[in-house]
Amino acid sequence: MGILSKRIVVLPGDGIGPEVCQEAVRALKAVADKFGHEFVFDYQLMGACAIDATGDPLPAATLEACRAADAVLLGAIGDPKYDNNPSAQVRPEQGLLRLRKSLGLYANIRPVTAYDRLLEHSPLKKDRIQGADMLIFRELTGGIYFGEKGRNADGSAYDNCTYSRFEIERIAHRAFRAAETRRGKLTLVDKANVLETSRLWREVVQDLALQYPKVLVDYLFVDNAAMQIILNPRQFDVILTENMFGDIISDEASVIAGSLGLLPSASVGDEVALFEPIHGSYPQAKGKGIANPIATILSAAMLLEHFGLQEEANSVKKAVDNALEQGVLTPELNAKSPYTTEQVGSFVAYGILDILDCQLHKNNIALGLSTII
Repeated sequence: MGILSKRIVVLPGDGIGPEVCQEAVRALKAVADKFGHEFVFDYQLMGACAIDATGDPLPAATLEACRAADAVLLGAIGDPKYDNNPSAQVRPEQGLLRLRKSLGLYANIRPVTAYDRLLEHSPLKKDRIQGADMLIFRELTGGIYFGEKGRNADGSAYDNCTYSRFEIERIAHRAFRAAETRRGKLTLVDKANVLETSRLWREVVQDLALQYPKVLVDYLFVDNAAMQIILNPRQFDVILTENMFGDIISDEASVIAGSLGLLPSASVGDEVALFEPIHGSYPQAKGKGIANPIATILSAAMLLEHFGLQEEANSVKKAVDNALEQGVLTPELNAKSPYTTEQVGSFVAYGILDILDCQLHKNNIALGLSTII
């Protein structure tokens, strides 16, 4: 593919968000240098930092910039002063929900991989998770999170869950196409024995399956699926599910990798797409240099794939794999001789640029001598 010029909006967000975003941008700059592309980074406010600055978790200028961008890279949002105040009328998460809805980001895609080098860090037994490799498609703009909600005069509360056939079809097609490029299996996770919306999901997927004869489809109730992800995660290839079930299932599956700091995600629609790590803002670690940037860096690799830059994305993944193999990791994955957030990011950037003497630049990074990007 030829040289590209792309505008990427960066939403560093709150807590460790700015730190991990900085390392993902460092990786993208290394890619641009190596392959001759031009990435223009446009930094905008979203989350608690935006509330503090403007009173709005998603300022109009931020939304306008995102709509005009080729892609959006998000760090993390959230702050204890809002999390611990259930009566707060304005919350950081409102900005993210509104952004997803405004940009039409209806499909959240989360790869979950058990890295051999890191199996010991998972709380699950090695023989259960080794070889696990799944791709979770979570519907992102419908369901109970976006349904009518409120309080009744008698003090009771309600949250309505609604799905249309169109909302289900558009993400199901994406999941089926992904399964065709992987191991050819799709699992629909629902609660069709109880919920009418789940019965509609099952009907739609059964209808669409006729268009994808090479994909084997099976169906699991969400409670059984939650158990199966722990008992035998290797059975899953592509998982498709609705919004709330996907929120829960994808976080549960994250323990397979051994760290939330390893898992990227993409939220896509028909136009601009957003890329972010699945972890939260981890405010306790803010400014300490201990946050794992790998999930955000791998989110940047998914961003490159979205642009059709597979070779460039592979260079990022290869550099990350090398960091894992070399033990250039932050404290939760390397307690004995940990590296800082910036050192991990620098090591990955070196790897992308194919600087050959790995041990030399590993030593330089450990000594704080890195000047990359």
